[in-house]
Amino acid sequence: MKVLMLNGSSNMKGNTFCALSYIGEQLQKEGIEYEIFQIGGAPVRDCIGCGRCSESGCVFTDDKVNVFVAKAKEADGFIFGTPVYYAHPSGRVLSFLDRVFYSSGNVFAYKPGASVAVARRAGTTASFDVMNKYFGISQMPVAGATYWNVIHGMRPGEVESDGEGIQTMRNLAKNMSWMMKCFEKGREAGIALPDTEKTVRTNFIRS
Repeated sequence: MKVLMLNGSSNMKGNTFCALSYIGEQLQKEGIEYEIFQIGGAPVRDCIGCGRCSESGCVFTDDKVNVFVAKAKEADGFIFGTPVYYAHPSGRVLSFLDRVFYSSGNVFAYKPGASVAVARRAGTTASFDVMNKYFGISQMPVAGATYWNVIHGMRPGEVESDGEGIQTMRNLAKNMSWMMKCFEKGREAGIALPDTEKTVRTNFIRS
């Protein structure tokens, strides 16, 4: 089993990467593979609602969205990390995930997810709430920890001083691995996925 993690920071070795690395180290101890996918510093397009999504993902191919979608198809769980700027996730991680989920949301269904927010001081819980919205609409069980999944630091490496934050990352990894193993046992026992209804769509405004 494998967890695909997303570093939503353009700083590929900053505190968000460090937080995800703490999670990865614990996942390995639990017998779970992991990969940290880097958005990087190149431009990321917004979703424009063009409706031209395909089996490969988004119609635009000049960034890493479809590369991530391809990896997501093979993953069993997900953790998305974001730095906090103006009390909100980074704009690039939201643009990236909007297109990932709009084009390929079915890839994530019934797989556990979690988010992590990293800040100098405040704005972590607001960012955490925003990131978790992707899971609720995509039928993804959410893995929690012993505190909100937040950790603090400004300059790269400062998260090493947040003992409780690091502990939270480890506990998140333990809970994620436990969920994944339970789901695997369920599949082996022949427990079917939910028979989801998707036939009714109601618009609030009608002409």
